[in-house]
Amino acid sequence: MGQPKSVLILGGSGQAGAGTAALLRRWHPTLPLTIAGRDLDRARRVADELGTATAVTVDLRRGDLGLPPGRDHSAVVAALWDERLHGLRYAQQRGLPYLSVSSGLVEIAPEVVAGTQRASASPILMASHWCAGSATLAALYSAREFGRVDTVRIGAVLDELDTGGPAGAADLERWSTATTAGLVRRDSVFTWVNGPDAQADVPLLDGTVRPGQSIAVLDVTSLALATGAPNVRFDFALGASPGRSDGEPAPVEVRIDLDGTDSAGAPFSISRCLVHPAGQRPLTALGMALGAERLLGLRGEAVPPGIHTPESLIDPAYAMERLAEIGGVFVDAPGGHGRL
Repeated sequence: MGQPKSVLILGGSGQAGAGTAALLRRWHPTLPLTIAGRDLDRARRVADELGTATAVTVDLRRGDLGLPPGRDHSAVVAALWDERLHGLRYAQQRGLPYLSVSSGLVEIAPEVVAGTQRASASPILMASHWCAGSATLAALYSAREFGRVDTVRIGAVLDELDTGGPAGAADLERWSTATTAGLVRRDSVFTWVNGPDAQADVPLLDGTVRPGQSIAVLDVTSLALATGAPNVRFDFALGASPGRSDGEPAPVEVRIDLDGTDSAGAPFSISRCLVHPAGQRPLTALGMALGAERLLGLRGEAVPPGIHTPESLIDPAYAMERLAEIGGVFVDAPGGHGRL
């Protein structure tokens, strides 16, 4: 057997990319990794810390990504905004799996079209969900306790100091420019909401609330279609975390409210919070690493070419096992979100 090929992580020296690489290294110690970034010294520092990793410069303006010729890879992970889709085309031309996390709901059309035009070329995992699908997988894990799910409501509170570095901040700004409307599913109809209909209070575990609003994220469509729930909403609030301490990472809370019936048909509801004391970065890295692991065939059967989402490939129970390993916890939450 020859030397295994390396996973190319575009933006691998950034927060999300480096965190993803660290998890892949922990889970698969001999898996070769290529840390690709614009700053070679920074990429080298990340690669040196990982071991069994190399560092290269990358230029997303070029079709060949500016990579040295003769390099072979096993997958392409785009931990940054691939605005020209050169990373995707690079993967398709070589028949490699591709993972994307920065497109957002309102920007996925080019990836979808590229995937359908060359449907047999590569498996494409569109994981531009909240924290790369971690919140959706957590909600689906809780939904297993239901016989029927009628309502899913997610409320994410992100500390203003925890936007994920320059790339994450740029993503948030770009998405907010694309649309101020939120997407909800209401009475089985996907509906755009704006103004007062989009506004919502997001409760925290300490009893306080943050003013937020519905946002257009892939989680809404993934959760609606995976659970069959006719009512789904994802609200987002940005502000100072009540658990923030000077010099320490700000914690993140993702509230999950589910309503429906149990297996016997009796009314049933769950209110829980997914919490990580180090903020959204570990959750984002977890979602990306789970997706990359699955695309590489390191867990589960081979992934066929075509377009995929996190919940179509990753077992929520396994995701929650990995979540616990990195310090994420579920906490019962008092009360509910209120009406959709």
